[in-house]
Amino acid sequence: MKIKKLFMKITAVLVLAGSLAGIQTLQAEEAKVLTFGIISTESSQNLKTVWMPFLDDMSAKLGMEVKPFFASDYAGIIQGMRFDKVDVAWYGNKSAMEAVDRAGGEIFAQTVDVTGNPGYWSLLLARADDDRINSVEDMLKLTGELAFGNGDPNSTSGFLVPSYYVFAKNGVDPKKAFKRMTNSSHESNFLAVANGQVDVATNNTETMARVKITHPDKVAKVKVIWKSPLIPADPIVWRKNLPERVKSKVYDFLMNYGKTGDSKETKILADLQWAPFKASSNDQLLPIRQLVLYKERVKLAKASDLSDAEKAEKIQAIDDKLSELSRRMEAISVAVAN
Repeated sequence: MKIKKLFMKITAVLVLAGSLAGIQTLQAEEAKVLTFGIISTESSQNLKTVWMPFLDDMSAKLGMEVKPFFASDYAGIIQGMRFDKVDVAWYGNKSAMEAVDRAGGEIFAQTVDVTGNPGYWSLLLARADDDRINSVEDMLKLTGELAFGNGDPNSTSGFLVPSYYVFAKNGVDPKKAFKRMTNSSHESNFLAVANGQVDVATNNTETMARVKITHPDKVAKVKVIWKSPLIPADPIVWRKNLPERVKSKVYDFLMNYGKTGDSKETKILADLQWAPFKASSNDQLLPIRQLVLYKERVKLAKASDLSDAEKAEKIQAIDDKLSELSRRMEAISVAVAN
């Protein structure tokens, strides 16, 4: 009987070892291909034009195929990472926050604006020849008369930032403020305004730099009626369960790309509207998390379906979270200064 039990234990260990070896072999095979997610700020064809030279260089340096992953909306890239279909991705801060919180993502790098700006700005665009609308105040006076082009719900500059600064702070529900509202990419929103399909739309300074190249004939047809406070530059995120050896290769590639004096690399980055990358972490999301909480607080303060006690309790919970975030941001600032 003892010999039989011993035999069963040995068999179990061998089976487990075989399974682990199989998993390791599978991981090794999977590591031959890296999938890079690219958020849908404009048409896939335009994105391929500027992204493929970068991904081709990445493939050559990493010694593995790097494939682009495009989706029709930001959620598609987030879900792709959640189910290990996307290994590394370029996100905006809001979509990066969703990837970190819900898809096992981790920020490890940050883009740098080609002109040296420390970030970018959200914009509201209107038709250049529409004399009715030259400011947010003008837009809000025309309640129920305008068609509005909102951004992807997971976009920082196209949705989150204007949702707070333009609408929440003014006590306006955008769903009730316009006769019609759509959600589209930055490029689609720009074209919708330029072509007179909507009266006002969200956008950002990065896309406006791009459309000067992709749609130069239409730039003069729009005007900026609002510009947000500065938004931190876009993060690059990998899935946390990516093999460490692959993470090291990807990190080294990004941290060195465009820093060797190679004119080809410099041009490829410039076409993406970027200078060389810098290291980052999930901490770059702290101001974005604050913004989300501020928006929730403003909404709660105006809620009519809660008792005063319930409202006070929920607002206090948000204030506690905001205090925690402020302490963390202050600690980081002190550390950086020293």
